[in-house]
Amino acid sequence: MVSGKKVLFGIQGPVVGFQDPWAAEASDRIMRTGTGAVIASQDPRPEPRAYLAALRGLGADFLVHHLIPGSPADDAMYSDLSASGMEICLANEYGNVNGPWVPGTNRWDIPEAALRAAGRNCCGLLYDEPEHLQINAAQYRKDGWFPHWAATDGMSLDASRSAVEEAVRARMEAYGRTLAASGLPALPVVAEQVFPTMVHAFARAGMTPCPKIMKESFQSLALATALGASRQYGRELWICADLWGPDTGRWFTRLPGFPGHAPEEFASALRMGYLMGPERLFVENVDALARHQGGRFIHTAFGDALEDFLRGFVPAHPLGHGHGDAVAETAVVASDDGAYGPRGTMFGNRTIPYGREIESLFAIWHLLSCGAIPSHGSCMHIPGFPFPRQELKKAVPVDRFPLPDGWTGGTLPPVHPLFYPLRNALRYDGYATEADLAPASLILAGGSSVSPPTLAAMERRAAAGATVVVGRWIVEDASGNLRRGGRVGGGRWIVVESFLEEEAREAAYPFLPSDGVWRQSFGGTEVRIRPHDPRGFTLDFEVGGKA
Repeated sequence: MVSGKKVLFGIQGPVVGFQDPWAAEASDRIMRTGTGAVIASQDPRPEPRAYLAALRGLGADFLVHHLIPGSPADDAMYSDLSASGMEICLANEYGNVNGPWVPGTNRWDIPEAALRAAGRNCCGLLYDEPEHLQINAAQYRKDGWFPHWAATDGMSLDASRSAVEEAVRARMEAYGRTLAASGLPALPVVAEQVFPTMVHAFARAGMTPCPKIMKESFQSLALATALGASRQYGRELWICADLWGPDTGRWFTRLPGFPGHAPEEFASALRMGYLMGPERLFVENVDALARHQGGRFIHTAFGDALEDFLRGFVPAHPLGHGHGDAVAETAVVASDDGAYGPRGTMFGNRTIPYGREIESLFAIWHLLSCGAIPSHGSCMHIPGFPFPRQELKKAVPVDRFPLPDGWTGGTLPPVHPLFYPLRNALRYDGYATEADLAPASLILAGGSSVSPPTLAAMERRAAAGATVVVGRWIVEDASGNLRRGGRVGGGRWIVVESFLEEEAREAAYPFLPSDGVWRQSFGGTEVRIRPHDPRGFTLDFEVGGKA
């Protein structure tokens, strides 16, 4: 295979294992996790150069560094990083958790001074779970309901989406002005997301999609969504292999849920993310990869897995494709409604009722995955997924961590496999163009609405021979065959009340992963993924021409 794509690899800094090497005391005065508590560091603080050497030794090209609010720009940190040959991505999680927040929000923005201090060694700005903090505005800030980007209560769904997009766009433009005034190049502003919603709204407003794989995701759904958003809006794609998760087991454990995946699952997730052809792939967090003891770093099984991946798998599998080459047999078209299931809000709006139109997108994924993905939500933060980490949290006091050999004292089985089959599906929003939808032979259109230009583009694709299955509520104001269904040119136009009904299943049947293989095409190359174990916690990969 000829190499045509170089993926850069990064590691995110520590959150509980040891102090920030450049801000020791400040590290232990703030909450560095979303656990709701200040947790003392478990290992001694490393010296900056030893820390950077350890990251370099693991194979990192860049560091994802969460800034501590109120701490001055640390010239030593930036000079140490530059000397190490690593880039830095500045991130905002600590400010989101602790404040101070932008007035009227629960968001902390990366300061202009930090951008100037990082200079040309900065490779991006990262917003941690900005969709989560828009939907669940009281996650960290407890003195009121202050969504991350914009207050939306009382608005319509369309107005809520527009308000969030406008707020994001304004922040992107502000960063652009700061960088330009400082003589610095434009940078990607990355939306690192645990919920596969608002991906398109953020991309439309200028952000770079970055799905978290592992965590509590349904992998194929999250990646099909991010690939589609990146393609539709011409954005880069970053991927975060997030070691926080729901499970427990016989592996080194810093805190309940950290890591919440087995080392073998992590190894498969790294390969999976790499084969999607992103610009950058990084791991959250470094303190799951190594312990700092006796003045040196000692790899955990997770660190060994990362080193094996970077030293072995990557050189042996040069990429001949990138994420921008992604193509679909099936195009999922659905308005970005800001929902992941019945427990959340739509764009932080507590006054919009949750209904069948919004839930129809989840039914589409259920259909396309042969029932593997549930029909009532797009990640595991929905009814039906009890997390083993909650048993560990109740059973073991925080001062007894870390657990070198993990914990197997619970009653709940692991809930997070990696394998959810799809067959060459990409997700677009309600503004998709005909160029986005080509060359898909099947188009499924749900969500609360589709724009008139997208509806017209779907009709043209049907005339060219595609099968289009559309929710009745989307075409209730249309006329002729678009409302009734029937032949449109060389294709079919099928109107349904639900994507779980028989007519939808029959139309989709030729495009389903009936052979039990998850496929994603990139031009003439197809990545084929199969479960390695019975439940699909580990994976087997094949890359080649389309079957």
